[in-house]
Amino acid sequence: MILRYALAPALLVLTFTGASEAQTTLSLEAVVNAAERHPSVDVARSRSAAAAGAIRTARTAFLPQVNMIAQLNRATTNNVFGMLLPQQVIGPISGPPVPENRATNVFGTAIGTLVSWDAFDFGLRQATVAIEEAAKRRADAALDVRRFELTTAAADAFLTVLAAEQQEKAARAGVERADVFLQSVSSLARAGLRPGAEEARAQAERAASEVRWIQTKQAIAIARAALSEYITTPDLPLDARQLLTATPSDTATGQITHPMLQEQQLAIEQSHARAKEIGLSTLPKITLQGTTYARGTGAHPDFTTGGPAAGLAPTFVNWGLGVSVNWNLTARHTATEKMHVEEAQEQGERARLATIQRELETGQRRALAALAGARQIAAAMPQQVSAAHSTEQQATARYRAGLGTISDVAEAQQLLTRTEIDDALAKLAVWRAALSVAAAHGDLRPFLDAAR
Repeated sequence: MILRYALAPALLVLTFTGASEAQTTLSLEAVVNAAERHPSVDVARSRSAAAAGAIRTARTAFLPQVNMIAQLNRATTNNVFGMLLPQQVIGPISGPPVPENRATNVFGTAIGTLVSWDAFDFGLRQATVAIEEAAKRRADAALDVRRFELTTAAADAFLTVLAAEQQEKAARAGVERADVFLQSVSSLARAGLRPGAEEARAQAERAASEVRWIQTKQAIAIARAALSEYITTPDLPLDARQLLTATPSDTATGQITHPMLQEQQLAIEQSHARAKEIGLSTLPKITLQGTTYARGTGAHPDFTTGGPAAGLAPTFVNWGLGVSVNWNLTARHTATEKMHVEEAQEQGERARLATIQRELETGQRRALAALAGARQIAAAMPQQVSAAHSTEQQATARYRAGLGTISDVAEAQQLLTRTEIDDALAKLAVWRAALSVAAAHGDLRPFLDAAR
């Protein structure tokens, strides 16, 4: 429930599947929106629907029960004195005992209706409904948790693809610099101004730069494959201008409102509702009953029988009204033990709630620390990039002037490539840390607003 309202303003831009499929670029919002249509969300939604059905089923216990029966049989009429304990094998028979065993048989008919209504149960049925209502609320909260997990994972997958592309761009620039330097060294070697070994070294450095470039392209392919779990068009170009040109402000304020807390709180309520139902199950149940029935038989009280068709139709009618009190006096011991089980279960759920709260608070503190560090690194990177560029230009100029070695140039170019990659990743590291803060807090809306 929390996530549904938290993400609604941020996800209104792309509501339908067709909207995200028809676009030419892929935005962070589109990926997050698509994650809400993940098949596992349907699984959680079906559980919520099943829980709603369970509530409706439990409420039918408040309705009167109407049972009707009609029966036709042909059987012997031998009846005897004696008690027969309740069982399901020997059929009951009514009438006076017969003086001797005979094979005489007649038709018998019966038709009747019984209306039964549990008028008073001291809240037992309402307690059963309360259990199902708690289960429904918990299922809804579990649906919100699943949505939140998927949208957070989808946003992280988007940032992973973007980071891989930025690394590829810096690696490609390194290959281009290596190409230019190789051409320069080759020209000097052909003119006899540099030994051939230096040309070989330049070729090796160029090959190493290309390997790094290939590795970054491989990382992009893997990252986009992971992104395909959340959207069917993972190969579209990314629309990430805001993510590359700006850094986010605070993405979480106030108390933690993670949907996991709500789900766990509802787990406690569900356990408490079960304990209440167990306690009420030991009380008596008062049932109002009304019945009417008719019977027919071909047997007479004087041990004679009627004609061949006697007993084919009911001939005697009865009706009755009454109140029944059903009280299982031995159920209290069993209920007490069940109560102990539920109390232990509820204590465990409360301990789990405290554990989740502590884990989220710890995760938020870690995320805030990571965000602060990422901001400082991002602020320092421009100076480092500038210094790396100057180092590479000076090393190249000294080499061409015969004052430096090819190793100096190779090290300077490698340093520049690493620095450019670090610079490209620095801003994204801030966004990733901001996502972690929002995820720990339980609300992605500020993060998505900042990225829009």
